Amino acid sequence: MKSLIDGAYDLHIHSAPDVLPRRMDDLEMAQRIIKAGMKGYAIKSHYFVTSERAALVNKLYPECDLIGTITLNNSVGGINPSAVEMAARSGARLVWFPTCDGKYEQECVFDETNPGKKLPYWAQIVIQMKNDGVVSSPISVFDESGRLTDNTIQVLEIIKKYNMILATSHLSHEETFALVREAKSRNLEKVIITHADFPTTFYTIEEQRELVSMGAFIEHCYTTWATGKVEFKTTLEQIKAIGCDHIVLSTDLGQPTAVYPDEGLLAFATRLVEAGIPEQEVVKMTVRNNLTLLK
Repeated sequence: MKSLIDGAYDLHIHSAPDVLPRRMDDLEMAQRIIKAGMKGYAIKSHYFVTSERAALVNKLYPECDLIGTITLNNSVGGINPSAVEMAARSGARLVWFPTCDGKYEQECVFDETNPGKKLPYWAQIVIQMKNDGVVSSPISVFDESGRLTDNTIQVLEIIKKYNMILATSHLSHEETFALVREAKSRNLEKVIITHADFPTTFYTIEEQRELVSMGAFIEHCYTTWATGKVEFKTTLEQIKAIGCDHIVLSTDLGQPTAVYPDEGLLAFATRLVEAGIPEQEVVKMTVRNNLTLLK
């Protein structure tokens, strides 16, 4: 089954150096990508631009194509056009909208009505900073009137100018639909709906179809079902309903206790084949669609 990830990209990997412990650093991950026969991966950090790291590792390992990214949390000024412009000029090719600092995500994760709720891995940083008195305002793409902010519009213009990929991250459904509609109106052709079956961002099949009709790709991550956040049969049902032409598979891996991302992607691809998805369709979701996004 190794052929299922030959030439594949994983556009959602958390590697070190990071402010959280990670299973592997960029160098080890590049070596694993090459050994696995994959083409490359995107370095995701909730807090830092990763394009400079990507450039250095690409020089050391030219057989591996590392993709630099930026995530629009408070550490880069939130939805900050200047930060996105500089990231793009330094080679970043993917822009994630807010994750852990998003207003909607924080409301879901730090739900005061459910104090015993299991928190995501990144929540420890937010809690530590709050305890140290370092508190930043939650981020939304909306202004007080419910319209997309001027900064959000400027970021979309920069994404288009540099032919970057837009990923919706942990936005609310209302934010995502407004953002994707605006992206479509501006002819942005590279949009990913981040881990569509994740609990806080869960999109129904009907919602996914609407987003696909606006040109978006739907992302499914290994960790979502592998860690029990959703049943695999639900992920499978969504993939079958949407179809391989509009889906990208990734892992969202890098956690110290988890498998390596190349192992996770192969396990994901293999399980889909075992569940009846034709091999050529799985390859489209691991290889070809990502290549389309990276053109």
